Amino acid sequence: MKYRSIKRIAPAKKVNMGDIWLDQALPIDDIEQVDPFLLIHHWKTILPGGQKQQEVGVGPHPHRGFSPVTLIFEGGLHHRDSRGNDQVIYQGGTQWMHSGMGIIHSERPAKELAEQGGSFEIIQFWVNVPSSSKMSVPSYQPLTTDQTPKVMMDETGSTISIITGKFKEMEGPIQTESPLLILRLDLNKGIELDFEIPSDYQAMLYILSGSITSNDSESLRSKDLVIFGQDGQGLEISCAENTTAILLAGQPLHEPVSSYGPFVMNDQTDIMKAIKDYQIGKMGVLIEEFS
Repeated sequence: MKYRSIKRIAPAKKVNMGDIWLDQALPIDDIEQVDPFLLIHHWKTILPGGQKQQEVGVGPHPHRGFSPVTLIFEGGLHHRDSRGNDQVIYQGGTQWMHSGMGIIHSERPAKELAEQGGSFEIIQFWVNVPSSSKMSVPSYQPLTTDQTPKVMMDETGSTISIITGKFKEMEGPIQTESPLLILRLDLNKGIELDFEIPSDYQAMLYILSGSITSNDSESLRSKDLVIFGQDGQGLEISCAENTTAILLAGQPLHEPVSSYGPFVMNDQTDIMKAIKDYQIGKMGVLIEEFS
């Protein structure tokens, strides 16, 4: 199996998103997207407690034309949307939303976290979808840690969780609009792994914490994004210390991208229509209720 070369190593940068400081790994510098992936945000914080849930997180906002996905690493995230979905997913789980023709949702730390405080860490990434799916019916797929297939890689407890796609003859349950392989990696010091990825997929590795080497490269550390070339099928990973990371791989769409804030379409005309449809209420209404 031929290993892929490392095309780019890019450290994430701090950005301010609505008074929330987080690490942005994509887009970064001159890299606008790694088709079909559009954005990677890493939010890690300690909530102080003594707050109401409506005072934390991100309130109601719209999306159209792509899939925003959130992986929960610490704490719990409360998802509400204009389609009636209302659920908290905790550590180890996933919230996969396909925004389709338009949806309004909110994303807030769980009520007990806001009130009592504690560690909170999530990754949100955006996956573009084919033009044929941009105006389809929105959907929401929650996945708890217990529902997530896991492969134990060694006797020390190194684990790979499969969100979507196939790994080691196991398949993730999330249904997607185009072929993807999304894995969570919880690896212990000293483990060495090989991954096989279809040669026509783009592939990236983002390190939340720890340190690895890949394909005999220099040491890659926390908050590094590694973008691999499409010149092989395999990835090789060696952990210098306990490491948490995600693998994002997918078949490129090779379609034009026109985006404006929370809308991702194929041309500017469709963006203008998305703005208008949101303003006149075609994406629904979300009124949050707090106990």
